[in-house]
Amino acid sequence: MAGLAGGNATMAKFGYPASLVADYDRWVVLLRPQQATLGALVLACREPATAFSAISREAFGELAGVVADIEGALARAFAFNKINYLMLMMVDPHVHFHVLPRYDRERAFAGLRFLDPGWPRAPDLSQGPQLTESSRDELLTVLRAQWAERRR
Repeated sequence: MAGLAGGNATMAKFGYPASLVADYDRWVVLLRPQQATLGALVLACREPATAFSAISREAFGELAGVVADIEGALARAFAFNKINYLMLMMVDPHVHFHVLPRYDRERAFAGLRFLDPGWPRAPDLSQGPQLTESSRDELLTVLRAQWAERRR
């Protein structure tokens, strides 16, 4: 699905368009540059809203389907135990969520070890291995394939 033209500074901060996993009319799903947990994403509203209450009715309406797609894709790809959505918006002002799949044990991907040191409490966003360009590309490929699978 092609979204509305353009984006906002928050989307750019998280690497849009290179980090794009899935595109919707009002939302984008981006690979989070720092993988606090394996498969960490950013769900960003395309609109210029800086308060959750300021997004359009259309964005609210589309959100349920986007969340279902995220949870289905991450479950298929990595079999998470829980999932957290954090809406922080302290540094990056536009409406967005940090989407963190949570794991009760270590996961491995692309030769990297992923721990969830906060489990089962609040996630620690400062943790996670440094992605190489190759591991980032591999992660994007796996996640994009999950969205393609959903459409079949």
